[in-house]
Amino acid sequence: MFGIWGHENASELTYIALHSLQHRGQNGAGIVASNEDYLFGARGMGLLNDAISKEQLESLKPFKNAIGHVRYATKTSSELANVQPILLKSYSGDLGICHNGNLTNAIQLRKALESEGSIFQTTTDVEVMAHLLKRSKARTNKDRIKSALRQIKGAFVFLLLQENSLTIAMDNHGVRPLMLGRIDDAWCVASETCAFTAIGAEYVRDIEPGEFITITDDGIDFDKYSYVEHPNLCSMEYIYFSRADSEFRHQSTYRIRKALGEALAKEFKHDADLVIGVPDSSLAAAKGFSTESGIPQEAGLLKNRYVGRTFITPGQEARERAVRMKLSPVRDIVEGKRVIVIDDSIVRGTTSKFIVRSLKKAGATEVHMGVSSPPLKDPCYYGIDVSTHAEIIASQKSVEEICEEIGADSLTYLSVDGMHDVYKQFGSRGECDACFTGNYPIEIVDDLLPQEKEQKSKGV
Repeated sequence: MFGIWGHENASELTYIALHSLQHRGQNGAGIVASNEDYLFGARGMGLLNDAISKEQLESLKPFKNAIGHVRYATKTSSELANVQPILLKSYSGDLGICHNGNLTNAIQLRKALESEGSIFQTTTDVEVMAHLLKRSKARTNKDRIKSALRQIKGAFVFLLLQENSLTIAMDNHGVRPLMLGRIDDAWCVASETCAFTAIGAEYVRDIEPGEFITITDDGIDFDKYSYVEHPNLCSMEYIYFSRADSEFRHQSTYRIRKALGEALAKEFKHDADLVIGVPDSSLAAAKGFSTESGIPQEAGLLKNRYVGRTFITPGQEARERAVRMKLSPVRDIVEGKRVIVIDDSIVRGTTSKFIVRSLKKAGATEVHMGVSSPPLKDPCYYGIDVSTHAEIIASQKSVEEICEEIGADSLTYLSVDGMHDVYKQFGSRGECDACFTGNYPIEIVDDLLPQEKEQKSKGV
């Protein structure tokens, strides 16, 4: 997500920022812009370049305030109606709204709202929030938004754009990231600091759990709608999801990943001739592993830059096609060598199996897999599409069985303690590790995974 208030090039800057955040979602994109009188929006399916045309972007130019979103969706929700931001028109004022994360009581709230006459047009959580806001009896706009936020549970950050304000809110655990920035005289927010770099903005600080920020032409107001229970930034943001040039709490994602690789090398028990990182999110971990172990790092796998991220590609068949198109071994580097492959995680095993097979076909004598995170065993209820235990290979098989399944000569994961020791070096405040341990920090009221919830929403 990206939002900006009070800049003459708001829509253009939003478009550029979303381009730098494209790795976070590839299923759809949208921008909603505002002036003092009304809101106007554009959205579409696919990558940003396909979703928003040059003509649509031109139509947004007169507006000085904007929010934008790139959609990361499950297979069931890949439809235009679910592309954010959604734009609502009403006699009391227009509303553009988008979010990152997942509400864990959305079905419960949706049922209650529909029983009172609400009609839903999408299966997204963001529409639940919009209905709660519009039905609030609170006197001020700020109190109406706070009232709605206090009724929802889960991991979320919201951007709400109205004619005269931009509101930013984060859940009181801070699972999904959001940063505050400044460009010229305008305030902006983004899911990652790489968006600030792309537009030349200054990275000010991270939005805090439970924080409630309102930006208007009169300035910026910092408030709280809920007190922090316990900060729990998602571990997978460090490990995989975010770009290596982004920062959290002014700490480099690249340095954290490198440190995870160093920690893995200390737990690794096999010798080899070279280390290879799986492009792109594992290259920093491979560098750290190489530095700590003394085994030279080489670029033994090349990536096709025109294929999206396979972890977030909806549908297993599509993932397998993408992996085959995405990665190619370099025979001159790996032939006749004992190779250690460093990857950031193994979810379904699709990529790992292909990598091991292709490296051995290219002449590698041994292929040892090292993973710079613990075994991913449990599904995520907080906004990442790791949907069911049946889809997660570590839920079904032991480390030895996974090693055999992917065809590797050995398989070593970083321990949970080793991961948290690294986080502590970088000022950890207690990151969420639910997908590794099953310890979920936020109550899951609906007891439904995001994919199941969206299917159920269609029939509620």
